[in-house]
Amino acid sequence: MNTKLDKVRIDKWLWAVRIFKSRTQATDAAQSGKVTINGKSAKPSQNVSRGDTVTVKKEGFNLVYKVVDLLEKRVAAEVAAPCYVNMTPPEELNKFKEWYAVNTVSEFREKGVGRPTKRERRDIDKFKTDEELEAEDNLLDEFSLD
Repeated sequence: MNTKLDKVRIDKWLWAVRIFKSRTQATDAAQSGKVTINGKSAKPSQNVSRGDTVTVKKEGFNLVYKVVDLLEKRVAAEVAAPCYVNMTPPEELNKFKEWYAVNTVSEFREKGVGRPTKRERRDIDKFKTDEELEAEDNLLDEFSLD
């Protein structure tokens, strides 16, 4: 990668290695205290160096990365991947996988049926919220201290 760089702004690095889709999102996360470098809260302008541990709280998940190489400009995912090591604990990864599985289920409606009526829409919404609450209860049961 780029061996000339000794330090890079944390918001630029998070954006360049594709942890956030935009630099604005990376900056906002750092400003709101969701990014830490080596256990200390980071401002967007704070520099990150090789070997630093970066923790990001993103969408309710605690993601942990170790900086291997520095990038200032956004690059392809294949080029960005070797610039960090994902050190996120397995519990967090499993939590993300469960969240992803629940939130990516597509809905199917028969062709020619048209849009749902107001009553059907309410039934669909009630069914979805009941399903989500049941999934949350199952997760809480798994992690309860007995």
